[in-house]
Formats: sequence, structure tokens, C-alpha cells
Amino acid sequence: MSGFVEKPEPIQVPGLVHLHTGKVRELYRNEAGDLVMVASDRISAYDWVLPTEIPDKGRVLTQLSLWWFEQLADLAPNHVLSTELPPGAPADWEGRALVCKSLRMVPVECVARGYLTGSGLAEYDESRTVCGLALPEGLVDGSELPAPIFTPATKAEVGEHDENVSYEEVARQVGAEAAAALRQATLAVYSRARDIARERGIVLADTKFEFGFDGDDLVLADEVLTPDSSRFWPADRWQPGRAQPSYDKQFVRDWLTSAESGWDRGSEQPPPPLPQQVVDATRAKYVEAYELLTGQSWS
Repeated sequence: MSGFVEKPEPIQVPGLVHLHTGKVRELYRNEAGDLVMVASDRISAYDWVLPTEIPDKGRVLTQLSLWWFEQLADLAPNHVLSTELPPGAPADWEGRALVCKSLRMVPVECVARGYLTGSGLAEYDESRTVCGLALPEGLVDGSELPAPIFTPATKAEVGEHDENVSYEEVARQVGAEAAAALRQATLAVYSRARDIARERGIVLADTKFEFGFDGDDLVLADEVLTPDSSRFWPADRWQPGRAQPSYDKQFVRDWLTSAESGWDRGSEQPPPPLPQQVVDATRAKYVEAYELLTGQSWS
């Protein structure tokens, strides 16, 4: 069992139709047929959306995505139409709501990996491959790969795992031409972002993108290159052969699996609320990532 510990009731706004409640985002459609994405302060871990929110998290994700969209504009068009609040929307949506094009979404997560860790490491340890791609011997947790690789995954419902799939499976689902375009765009965007992050003292280990089609045009959608969708490691502490410190949910995961939480991850029981010190430390990590990458102070 997993999913929402306490599923929120969506805010009703005149002129907007609520479409979906995700792990972090609420999705609406406006009267013009555009999508309105609102990033909440919810946080998920171990397939659970936790009962405790992280203040400012939704705004950090939104503002960091907007910054990245600007850095990547010459490589991939994006879905953002406006950052103005829809009429009648609550003031709390300021800085966390985006009006976006309605796209024909690609049904796979487009994952790029430049370093070996996570599910990729688990597969490598068994077969020396990641998503069926052969890799050289001698790699360890945190090793930089010879070149970035495209390792797509299925999109899972809230409470379910994304599952890695082969490139051939993506081609079967979306067609050979679209699969090739997705791979090319994913690796191009990752490589640009990796270089930008590296200049700012951050290793971009891996990340996932979502794309959709606007007619025949491939468009970058959803969030991009945030601590929720990416593994960011401090470059000065990168050390292959061990788990790396990261700018994400590390404090949350560590606390949930500690004796202090009293939670058994293998049980059917939902995780408990987070203590204030874990909330504060997690918020600080999200803000630190934003400030290091953008060079702007969070206020």
C-alpha cells in the first residue's frame, strides 16, 4: 500500500476545471483550453506523499524550472504561456502557478544519466547494463559514465514505481522517428544543463524530462531540472564508491528510515509526520540548490 497519507481536496477556482491531483502538482484547465499547473509544497518519499509539507518548495520548483527553461530555449521550446495568476485564483498561487500549452504528452519519462547510481547501479551490478545499454567494467556508485545515456521509464501513478524500459520499447510505443527525437532532445538538454551546473559547483548526476507534441513540434513540459526531478550532488564532495550527498529529499529519506521515526518501510502503515528540524533542513537544501544554480538570492 502507498500513495497519499492524506489526499488533499483541490481548491476550486471559477473558470478553472480541476483535472488531476499529482504527487506535487494540481492540474486545471482554463476556459481557453490551456492547462494551469500549480506546484504545492507536498513532498513524497518511498512512494508515499507525506502528510507534512515543506514551506516554499512549490515556488522553488516553479521558479527554478522557469530559470532553466530560459537557459534551454534554443535547444527545446517549452510549454509555458504565462506566469500570471488566473482570475480568482488564491494569492498563495503566486510564484507557483503556470499557464501552459495543452500538449499531446509522450507516455514515457525521458531520463538522462551521466553518472551511475540508483536503479541504474542496481541493474549494472547484475548485468553491466543500464536499460539494456552495455557499460564498461569497473564502475561504482557515483562513477561518471563515458558519455550520457538515455534510459527511459514508464510513467507511474501516485504510489507506484516508475519502471525502466528499453529504447526499443519506446520506439514501439511512440514510433521510431519520435523515439529518436526524444533521445536526441533528452541528451542535448541534459548535456547543456550538466555543463551549466558544473560551472556552479553542482554535479547533475541524472534527471528526467517530460515531452509533449504541439502538432509536429516536440515541446519540453512539466518541471525541469529541479531537486524533485534530478539528482544534484555538491561537486566538492563527489566521491565515487559511496552514496553521494545531495540537494533533495535526503534528510526526509534518512529520517524515515531511522529508528527515530518508528516507521517500518516494509509495512502497510503510512509514514508519520516529519519533525520540524527535518522540514527546515529539507527546505534549506531546496533553497540552496536554487541559489547556487541561478546565482539569485531566494527571498
